[in-house]
Amino acid sequence: MIVVASVRPGRIGLPIAEWVRAGAEAHGGFDIDFADLAEIKLPFMDEPNHPRLRQYTQQHTLDWSARVDAADAFVFVTPEYNHGFSPALKNALDYLNQEWWRKPAAFVSYGGVSGGSRGVTAIEPVIVGLGMVRVGAEVEIPFAARLISDGVFRPEEKESMILGKLLDETATLAEGLKPLR
Repeated sequence: MIVVASVRPGRIGLPIAEWVRAGAEAHGGFDIDFADLAEIKLPFMDEPNHPRLRQYTQQHTLDWSARVDAADAFVFVTPEYNHGFSPALKNALDYLNQEWWRKPAAFVSYGGVSGGSRGVTAIEPVIVGLGMVRVGAEVEIPFAARLISDGVFRPEEKESMILGKLLDETATLAEGLKPLR
C-alpha cells in the first residue's frame, strides 16, 4: 500500500506518491493499493473501543481496517510539518493496531532542508509500537517543490536510485515477515 500522508490543499505529496506508484508498478513485485488519506477522509479518531480489540463501530474504520489488513507492506509518502509528522498519518495509524503488525514500513519523505527526515524520525516510535518493521532505505527529498513541474514530480537521479533500493528491500521484508504474522 502506498499511503499519501498529506491532506493539505495544494499539497505536493500527491505527485510524489504518483511517482512512487509508477516506480512500484515498474518494479513488478507488488499489487498496489494507492491510499490517499485526503480521499479516505478518516475523521479524528472516533472509535469507542481500543483498536487492539478490533471491535470497530464505524464503517470508515471497517473499510480502513480491511485495506490495511490486506496489505503486506507500506510506503508512506509523507511531509514534515514543524519538525514533526503529518497529523493525518498519525491519525490513520492510530485507528488500527493488529492490522499493522509485522509489516514493513518504508518512507518517502519531503520537506525543507531536511527532506522530511525529522518527520520520519518523529513517527518512528509509533510504527515500532505498532509492531511494524522499518525499511532501511529512505527517499528524502529536500525542497521537493522545485522538482514539480505542471503537477508532475521529476526526480533527480539520486531519488530514483534510492527508490529502487527501497522497493527491493520492501519486497524482501514483506515476504520474509509473512510467517511472523
